[in-house]
Amino acid sequence: MAAQRSSLMQSHQSWTDDLPLCQLCGVGSAPNCVYSPDGQGTQSHPNEDGHFCFSTESCFLYGVFNGFDGSRVASFVSQRLTAELLLGQLSTGHTDADVARILSQAFDVVEKSYFETIDDALAEKANLQTQLPEGIYPSAQTQKIAERLKTLEQEVSGGATAIVALILNDKLYIANVGTNRALLCKTTTDGQNQVIQIGRAHTPDNEDELSRLAQLGLDPVRLRQTGLISGQSSTRRIGDYKVKFNYTDIDVLSAAKQKPIISEPEIHGGQSLEGVMGFLLLMSEGLIKALESAHGPEQVNQEIVAMVAAELAQQSSLEAAAQSVVERVKRLHHDVYVSGRQRASHCSRHEDMTLLIRVINYTLADGSLTPTQGGRIYPVSVPYSNHQSTSKTSVMLSLVMPAQGTLTNGSSTASTLEGDTPTAGQSPTATLQSSTTHTQSSSSSSGDGSLFRQRGSQAAQPDETGPVPPYVDFTQFYRLWGSDHSEGQGLSGDLGPQ
Repeated sequence: MAAQRSSLMQSHQSWTDDLPLCQLCGVGSAPNCVYSPDGQGTQSHPNEDGHFCFSTESCFLYGVFNGFDGSRVASFVSQRLTAELLLGQLSTGHTDADVARILSQAFDVVEKSYFETIDDALAEKANLQTQLPEGIYPSAQTQKIAERLKTLEQEVSGGATAIVALILNDKLYIANVGTNRALLCKTTTDGQNQVIQIGRAHTPDNEDELSRLAQLGLDPVRLRQTGLISGQSSTRRIGDYKVKFNYTDIDVLSAAKQKPIISEPEIHGGQSLEGVMGFLLLMSEGLIKALESAHGPEQVNQEIVAMVAAELAQQSSLEAAAQSVVERVKRLHHDVYVSGRQRASHCSRHEDMTLLIRVINYTLADGSLTPTQGGRIYPVSVPYSNHQSTSKTSVMLSLVMPAQGTLTNGSSTASTLEGDTPTAGQSPTATLQSSTTHTQSSSSSSGDGSLFRQRGSQAAQPDETGPVPPYVDFTQFYRLWGSDHSEGQGLSGDLGPQ
């Protein structure tokens, strides 16, 4: 089998091109961006993220990879990891312990294989460094050596974090290395939508990681204060030879008794998916950080699930739904920057963003759905009342979701879908629960959908004063809002266009 893997990996054509793609998932992505003072965006480096989504006769395999200092490692891992998992290593007879062992071994073999590919370059680099004289004015020869060293450094630098999902025997397994994230959203037996974050990011903010590093002789207080280790926040990563082989030269890591930055995955599962209805999300760090920068970290899981559910309610394909969510996060991030609001200083740039959506017994909505086919929803620009909320949050966001179950999200931000009116679906009520925040809120949405009146199929024409006549009539909304929220607040006579 080792010879088979080696032969496949040496082929110029990717052997994964022959693997069947999973039709139950969709992927959206956006490259990194740096904003100028006027809000114009520029990509600062090639996209370094990677992903895969394959299905075989016995299992499904998905992965999202966040590369740094180049895409070489992320690309290598996405190729080689499939060779370590989809060439007969997994079978339906394996136990949870067997699967965990196979996943761990796969990550170990992949990193060792990657370092083997750069062995020659590292050896040449070490040899050339001994030929550079110190304290001597650079000659033509030394300049040539320096240029070659720079080229070699680009070849060997870089690493990647990874989040991998495996579905085998109708069980879900998650293997995480680094700072990407997996969310499982499922409808419970009592009709609620529950969001579960599977695992935690491997950073100095993770108490378990701090404990692991402290056992190696490192100072946890100093690690937490330092934050970034060799330019990255992750305490587990694949590749990155500097922190793997030269960690004694890195001040904050120099006291470690053995290699502190590892590629060993944290594995969760198997979690039974029997009877589960919902979807699985795999997100790169760039997507998470972009939303955190725009709205704060408190409700990121709920917000991203709300966006996904809203897009699934109106998109006709999973690919379109995933891409729409990524574009929405990108737009939110940009709008916060140009707004000059409190969090604008956090949004001057974002890294590459990748989102993978895998549905579980979840039917996409009809692509022809329009806002008139759902229940009553409130535009997100309206200040929301939380007098019915059971949570401590100050804002209520109501969304009407597909028939599989709706989602109502309590959020401390002014608007989850900033500037966008949620799209109506079919189901009237639900509650979102988060296993990480323990925040719960509920709201109902009902009615005949008469809030929106149909816009004609022809293009709207400007009136004599120039503006296009409005095609959304909020009169009914203000009447309903006033009747629902006037108790004790005196709002019924105050709402309406000012």
